Formats: sequence, C-alpha cells, structure tokens
Amino acid sequence: MVPCAANFNQGFDITWGDGRGKMFNGDELLTISLDKTSGSGFQSKNQYLFGKIDMQLMLVHGNSAGTVTAYYLLSVDGIPVREFRNMESIGIPYPKNQPMRLYSSIWNADDWATRGGLVKTDWTQAPFTTSYRNFRAEACVWSSPGSSSCGSLESGYNTWLSLELGAVGQKKGSDGCRTTT
Repeated sequence: MVPCAANFNQGFDITWGDGRGKMFNGDELLTISLDKTSGSGFQSKNQYLFGKIDMQLMLVHGNSAGTVTAYYLLSVDGIPVREFRNMESIGIPYPKNQPMRLYSSIWNADDWATRGGLVKTDWTQAPFTTSYRNFRAEACVWSSPGSSSCGSLESGYNTWLSLELGAVGQKKGSDGCRTTT
C-alpha cells in the first residue's frame, strides 16, 4: 500500500454537468457547480478495496437552501458502503474483495430537503459551487479480480481488515448506527 496524492486530472473524471465541473491551479483544485439547469459530479478513476481517504471540501456558502453536496464511496454492486465488523471467523461474509469508487456531486433537492419542499432554492444566488483540494489516499487500489496495489488479496493486509475507529473517534447514534466525530 502506497500513499497517493494525485492532482485531480490524474485521479478523477468529471462525469456529468456539461461544463459545471472544472479544475484549476494545475489541477490542484476541483469545483462542481449547480445552477437552475443542472448540477454536476465527479468520480475517482481508481477503485479502492480499503484504506484511508482524505480530501478537503469547501461547501456552498451563503443561502444554499435546497442544494445537496454528496461525498461517498459506492461499491460496484450499487450498495452504499456501511461500516460493519469483520466476522469472517464465524462465517459471516466480509466484502474484502469488492472495490469502491469515490463519488461527489451537487444537485437540487428543494422538493424534499428544505422542510419537505416548503423552502425553495433561491436561484438568484446561483451558481452554487463546492470546492475540493488536497486529495490523499493511503489505500489499496483494485486493478482486477485478485489483484491490487497491496499484492495478494489473501495475505498481508489482515491488519487493515481488523482496524476500527478508536473510542474517541466513534460514538453510537440514537438509531444504533455508528457515526464519527
């Protein structure tokens, strides 16, 4: 596993938005925007098996009611990532060989996100822009079934599979789900 800090052109593709996603400063800064016509989004070129991913985000400032900026990992089968303990030792399958891409997007959700759609987006404030910089991944990059930047999928990374957030870094939400602080 090798730490990776890529510029956005090397590490990401702007996947939708018809020119609303842009790269600046030698591809060190990426922005995605939302206007009344469309939002925009991007995805990582690499797929990751596990690891630590850092990126700085600057969310939309000012009156941005109705806008949603999402930043997430998604596995190839379309099931969002959830944190759960590795219990393969007692026969519970663990998705250790299922790669995930990083995605981010900005879009209009004023039909439900603002008091059930009662508050509408103020389009005179558009375009709404989210900025990203300083991407860094210390992660296993998946290249093909059974192959990754970490070598054999059957040996050498059991430590990563057993890691959990420390007691200071996690708390249990009222719904029983883990959240980070």
